[in-house]
Amino acid sequence: MAKVAKRLPPQVRDHLEWLGFIQPTGLVVSAHALAQAGAILNRRDIEGQRALGECVEERHFEPGREPEPFLPGFERFARQVLDWRFSPKGYAGADGCPIPPELELPLPEYGETLVPDFAVRELEPQDGRPPWQLLVQVTDPGTDLDRAVVGKGGLEASPHGRLERLLRGTRVPAGVLFDGRVVRLVSAPHGESSGWMDFRVNDMLPTAGRPLCAALRLLLSERRLLALPRDRRLASLLEASRKYQNVVSERLSEQVLHGLHELLRGFQSAHRKSRGTLLAHELEQDPDNVYRALLTVMLRLVFLLYAEERGLLSEDASFVDHYSVVGLFERLRADAGLHPDTMDDRYGAWSQLLALFRMVHDGARSGDMRLPARRGDLFSPSRFPFLEGWIGSGAPQVTRAIRAPLVPDGTIHRVLTKLLVLDGERISYRALDVEQIGSVYETMMGFRLERATGRSVAIRAQKRGGASTTIDLDELAEVMPAARVKWVRDRTERKLTPTVAKPVREAASVTDLHAALEKVVDKAATPDLVPRGAMILQPSDERRRSGSHYTPRELTAPIVRETLRPILEGLSGGDGVPAASDLLDLKVCDPAMGSGAFLVEACRQLAERLVEAWKMHDGRPEVPPGEDELVFARRVVAQRCLYGVDRNPMAVDLAKMSLWLATLARDEPLTFVDHALRDGDSLVGLTKRQIVAFTWKRGVFQPELAMRVDDAVAEAEGWRRMIREAEPTASQVELEEMWREAEAALEEVRFYGDLAVEAFFL
Repeated sequence: MAKVAKRLPPQVRDHLEWLGFIQPTGLVVSAHALAQAGAILNRRDIEGQRALGECVEERHFEPGREPEPFLPGFERFARQVLDWRFSPKGYAGADGCPIPPELELPLPEYGETLVPDFAVRELEPQDGRPPWQLLVQVTDPGTDLDRAVVGKGGLEASPHGRLERLLRGTRVPAGVLFDGRVVRLVSAPHGESSGWMDFRVNDMLPTAGRPLCAALRLLLSERRLLALPRDRRLASLLEASRKYQNVVSERLSEQVLHGLHELLRGFQSAHRKSRGTLLAHELEQDPDNVYRALLTVMLRLVFLLYAEERGLLSEDASFVDHYSVVGLFERLRADAGLHPDTMDDRYGAWSQLLALFRMVHDGARSGDMRLPARRGDLFSPSRFPFLEGWIGSGAPQVTRAIRAPLVPDGTIHRVLTKLLVLDGERISYRALDVEQIGSVYETMMGFRLERATGRSVAIRAQKRGGASTTIDLDELAEVMPAARVKWVRDRTERKLTPTVAKPVREAASVTDLHAALEKVVDKAATPDLVPRGAMILQPSDERRRSGSHYTPRELTAPIVRETLRPILEGLSGGDGVPAASDLLDLKVCDPAMGSGAFLVEACRQLAERLVEAWKMHDGRPEVPPGEDELVFARRVVAQRCLYGVDRNPMAVDLAKMSLWLATLARDEPLTFVDHALRDGDSLVGLTKRQIVAFTWKRGVFQPELAMRVDDAVAEAEGWRRMIREAEPTASQVELEEMWREAEAALEEVRFYGDLAVEAFFL
């Protein structure tokens, strides 16, 4: 990580430093986006730190403890430290400029209205953008910003939850929560996940905290909010940071694929240490089962990282410190710093992951730690028994047990590093959309597991997003020199440049070939020559042609919106909001759902309309305490309205996970959409005999129904024949009448066909 950081521009390194100290929750601002916008950190901002110190007072917040510095009032702090002048042109909430009604959010069900204390305008709002860029909420000094309390009207929410609800209700993209000890900057763009970071007064006062004070002034000064060009203001910085996440997800996808190769090498090592028994059955009967298992492990890890950052698992300290994936990574990183040369000779991390996987599947309770049982196939220990050290076929109950596979700690450390660190910066899974998580996973799909037939290396794909292909150098060495370049191109679809092709032709040994191909070798897949018999991942023909097939939200959103528009207009009569019951009667099916990107977007859009329907028609059900109404609506829609099919069982796993994460179902099992998302072929073709038998089974026949279908088909064929014969002389009216009769006969055939299909699925 240190080597990577040294290659970064100093402006980026400066921002990474203070961001690393603060440890934001989710995405607020990106170091790269700040640097690209010319937001340079003034590390010697003595004036700003002095102004902060002049505003500070001390107070005892807890009996028996030392007094703590705090800011007694937001307005004084904003004027002296952030240089806000509170002019009516740019602000609301100060004297002479009250908060306008458009920034109030009534909650009639609770008899309460959420109102900010201050607000900052967007001086030159673009079309469709809110005319306000920042709301400020001030709480009593020492308030726990994240502790939920019940308000006078029964609303149970934390100060942070109230501000976020206000931001989303008014569609203002950012806010500040201020309690005197902490200045919290919250980013909550409409329709996207939120993020926040805390600037603690106590941390900004020492000399070492000067970069934090400078960063706070850099982001929230009046100059940043109102004076700079629009593309360099706070709202633009937040938006640019979100866009940078698309780049992050693309590069993260590459790293996760590298992590899959790393995990494969780890299990190769564990198989060797078991003297060839761990994977013997799978490698003989179904090698791709090993690939599917490792893919499932990577999906589990991505799922857990996303869920941990969003608080969907236990937030108890014992879980976070001793069981979570991030906690394991921190321990392994510390071990690697102390004992870098022995990481591949130490074991235990894989067993810790197995314990976590079991806890998620079966549930766990200990003191304040509570994990509900998730069940489902994703974490099932019996799905791939060899992952847990069970040898043989079938469920663990009928196999022979050994100890957990000896996957080196170094392997797990490198895999988690690929998942958690990019350019020396910790990746925020909270900031990634569910579709971006899908893109990360889809990058690993479309491979098959093979055994190397000789000493081999992986050759990088020619096109961006493609997958490397492993070639046998022993076989290549036997090819005539003049034919070697074509041999490589035929197997990898990569054209060798003259500087690579010449030494390939001249190579006299496998070692020479390895050196000649070094510039095009995928070191992440094969850091060194792969020995004969080792496991390798080869891209399928479809994968080699298409690469990753992730559908970004920029495409799914308008497509789903235009698809649903006429349906929703029909339900509402075109001039209102459909009733909730009508919305929940809709059935949306994606017959080739992949990672579920279109279903996730349909879930979002239908849930927004469902919330509108509840408010318009007073049909709102009881929402669980402390849960966001929109999130609850998404879960209802996912369970009632969404269906999907895909031929790839791994894609079905991903789609289920995507919907679970999109609905933030903290206490729901992973099986809550199992009834609606299935693996199989959605293209169904039925013969006449299958139609009349109401089943796909052979040898079943129903004479009476067969006679009806035969009569309907014969009638339709007869009308079509009559039409062809009558066309030269018949009038248009006569032809249209004959077509109606033919269509009526065909409709009867379709009716029997639909019954057959429904009977099959039922």
